[in-house]
Amino acid sequence: MGNVVRLLAAATVTGVLVAAVAFPAVGGAGLTVKSATEELHLLPEELKEPPLAEKTTLLDANGKQFAQFYYENRESVKLDEVSDIMKTAIVAIEDFRFYEHGAIDPEGTLRAAMKNFSGGSVQGGSSITQQYVKLVLLNAAETPEEQNAAIEQTLERKLNELRYALAIEEKYTKSEILERYLNIAYFGAGAHGIQAAAKRFFGKDASKLNLVEAATLAGAVQNPNRTDPNVGKASRERLLERRNIVLNRMAELGKITTQEAAEAKAKKLGFKDTPVPGGCDVSSYPYFCLYAQNELLNDESFGKTPEERKRLLQRGGLTIKTTLDPKMQSASEKAIRKFVKASDKPVAAQAMVVPGTGAIKAMAASRDFGRNKKKNQMSYNLAGDSQHGGGTGFQAGSTFKVFTLLTALNKGFKINDGFSTGAGYSASSYGSFRDCKGNPVGIPSHTVQNSSEGEGGFNTLLTGTRNSVNTFFMRLEEEVGLCDVVKTAKSLGIKRADGDKLKEVETFTLGVNEMDPVTVAAAYAGIAARGAYCKPMAITEIRDRNNKATQYKPKCQQVLDEKVADAAAHIMSGVFTKGTMSQYGGIGRPAAGKTGTTDGYTAAWFAGFTPDLASSVSLGDPRGAFQHDLTGVTIGGTYYPYVYGATISGRIWKYSMIDALKGVDPTPFTAVDKDRFGGCTRCAPKPPPKPDKPGDGGPDRGRGGGDRPDDNGTIENDGNGGWFGGRGKNKKGDSNRPIGR
Repeated sequence: MGNVVRLLAAATVTGVLVAAVAFPAVGGAGLTVKSATEELHLLPEELKEPPLAEKTTLLDANGKQFAQFYYENRESVKLDEVSDIMKTAIVAIEDFRFYEHGAIDPEGTLRAAMKNFSGGSVQGGSSITQQYVKLVLLNAAETPEEQNAAIEQTLERKLNELRYALAIEEKYTKSEILERYLNIAYFGAGAHGIQAAAKRFFGKDASKLNLVEAATLAGAVQNPNRTDPNVGKASRERLLERRNIVLNRMAELGKITTQEAAEAKAKKLGFKDTPVPGGCDVSSYPYFCLYAQNELLNDESFGKTPEERKRLLQRGGLTIKTTLDPKMQSASEKAIRKFVKASDKPVAAQAMVVPGTGAIKAMAASRDFGRNKKKNQMSYNLAGDSQHGGGTGFQAGSTFKVFTLLTALNKGFKINDGFSTGAGYSASSYGSFRDCKGNPVGIPSHTVQNSSEGEGGFNTLLTGTRNSVNTFFMRLEEEVGLCDVVKTAKSLGIKRADGDKLKEVETFTLGVNEMDPVTVAAAYAGIAARGAYCKPMAITEIRDRNNKATQYKPKCQQVLDEKVADAAAHIMSGVFTKGTMSQYGGIGRPAAGKTGTTDGYTAAWFAGFTPDLASSVSLGDPRGAFQHDLTGVTIGGTYYPYVYGATISGRIWKYSMIDALKGVDPTPFTAVDKDRFGGCTRCAPKPPPKPDKPGDGGPDRGRGGGDRPDDNGTIENDGNGGWFGGRGKNKKGDSNRPIGR
């Protein structure tokens, strides 16, 4: 033992060899001073300190957190944000001479070495600086092998640790080292760092920890897995024992009085088990959360690979401010619950988008988010596309007729221009419809019908739109060109929810492409903004762990003539007064919209806008829209023989928009340019001398025989023919076949 004492004494003087004897003798023989000084080369070595894994938080537009993501639950704080008693407690139990020694504590190391060489249990004798180094190496380890190497009990590892510790002592002040140690240390219960631990254990910030709480956390760092209060009663008892050891040590060092220690030891553990939810599953707004999460995961500016971007999300310590408006979100959720139950098989989903910015203000669905099928939960984003965690969407129905309307107005059609169509429509010839590659699509023998058996008649852009006459829009699409209609739709951001290419088929105008509410709402917002389409945006600002902010501005482009958009808004406003939503009326301010019901009632939509806000609502059965259509269904406790676009989706849109816009002064639409769009060049024929009879297609009674009231009083003419069209002409499901392939 004399040799050991002499060795340690020499090491204390030189400050380089103490760590070498803090271990049991290797192979039965310890190092000599001469061999150590010649061979160990104990010089300071720079330690790579990768950023700590910090949680990422999502904030709504008001700055309130509604979701977080983390690999490790950690919130780094400055040392002055930690209570003084916490700093005192951790130093007292872990390294009470911390402010007096350098990289190593000679006395502590001597004590450990004496114990090790006497055959007792292995003791490390590490200073707080050495512990910090060890935790940095462990935190940087990517593989199990690297993790084991960071904690293995070998002389080589200890000497490397000492070299790094020497450099750390040169690089930082003692206060900086303590701050870094408190932020990297693991305390148990999934809490990394003192701030997360304070919140997890006691539901408060680290700055507010009292003596009992500080002693508890200081005691936890020695063996956090063994004293993890979440594990069970035995672990909590061990933590309580450790807390009392810390209190005794603090009293022994004179940091607190004996009486204070006794009073503190009489207290219960006080573990509050404060939950720390992570991920969209537990977010207040899970569908919006999914959308925002995927915005980052899809953006290569946040990492070249998906793995890098996921790592940034979970570890980067980002603070992401979003466009989510809690008031509008609540309005959407309330309106959906009014008409659709979470237990219903059909699902309603809605998105609200601001014209002129593309800011998504709300994203909601009728089903609860989750993976419990027995509770009818959904685990994907019902309001978004597949790129944003969504599914394949539903066919958008007659909401697509608007793109044909816009194309016609842009090509010189006037509001009162029109033509006569029959109850059914067939292409004039093969090649009447061509996709954007010039390929003919469709077959002349195929007939698209209106939604009832009425006769045809003359319709204008105005009456054909508000009454949603299929045959009229097929004729109009043929006149203006299928490809130009497709181009108009694409200019307004239209793309399929499943990510596939748009199906450029003759019934494109009847909405045979599967869509999501965000995409449709953003397209309609482009009309509301007088032709300025803005890409949907969910994120306005991202702050990194160093509080450096990156602002995200709207990405907008003028894609329509302003006056064309104005004329379209004027026409679409008639949907509320004399068209397919007239049964339910408007929202008490200027508004325009379009209903959409698909072939065979497989889905029902409503999309519309004011100058201040656009929104779209979809309704369909995610089990399979063609196998589970919206006929003879009970939704929200009400039985419906048929569900049209206005029946449920339209009313959800109405009530959500009324509430969402409360307190917002109404903004009028820009008046139509009468010189450009007034009058007509394809005018209606002179009326017959005898008066109209019911069903003959008078000016407001649904020309084209397309309108009929359903059992709920809805006036609608939105049935379209899928890819083939022709309700009743094809077997259910056949309408989803492309034409002309």
